[in-house]
Amino acid sequence: MKTELPAMPGRTWWTKGSPFTLAELIADGVVHGIGLLVTIAFGSVLLAFAALQTAPEQFPALAVYVGSLLVLLSVSLAFNLVPISPIKQTLARFDQAAIFLFIAGTYTPFLAIMGGTPTGNLMMTLIWGAALIGVALKLIVPERFGRMAIIFYLGIGWSGVLVFQTLAATLPPTTLWLMVAGGVTYSFGIIFHLWERLKFHNVLWHSFVVAGATLHLWAIFDCMVLSRL
Repeated sequence: MKTELPAMPGRTWWTKGSPFTLAELIADGVVHGIGLLVTIAFGSVLLAFAALQTAPEQFPALAVYVGSLLVLLSVSLAFNLVPISPIKQTLARFDQAAIFLFIAGTYTPFLAIMGGTPTGNLMMTLIWGAALIGVALKLIVPERFGRMAIIFYLGIGWSGVLVFQTLAATLPPTTLWLMVAGGVTYSFGIIFHLWERLKFHNVLWHSFVVAGATLHLWAIFDCMVLSRL
């Protein structure tokens, strides 16, 4: 009696159709794990110093940022490690939506430093408005946009150039350059996200995400803690 193997789904908006190798999955899990450990450890120190000493007024913005990073890494880890299934398809919606949430969450502490100025309020409204629209689209109709979402991610992510002079006048120089370095790291990593024929391309992409997030976490720690001690 012939036993048929279950058919693999073709390429869809949420899967490339061919599963990653065990080595790729293990490496990807390690990268996510490192990111989560750095976020929990460094983020806890950041929040503790901010709340108790250096930035109590900006603590809510910092909590939003750390929370959005934890959500991003946790959902991404779950999505990438779960086998192809209806659960993976559902996680794909949250994985892609979490990117919008994280981009807005990352901007929140920097804009909070601008102290409720008209420029800061306008940028906060525009960035969070665009991010929430992106979240809604990814949760409701994720299959409609595909890689166009990458342009949307980059557009929101680099929208800070509109207020670069204000940020440059407000932030410490080290913070500013770390923020720019993080943005460049994220953007460069997209090359590996799109280079699907490259072995371990997903691992490399997530490595750049963790590296970029670490640079931004360091930037926020610099301006919210180190420069205020």
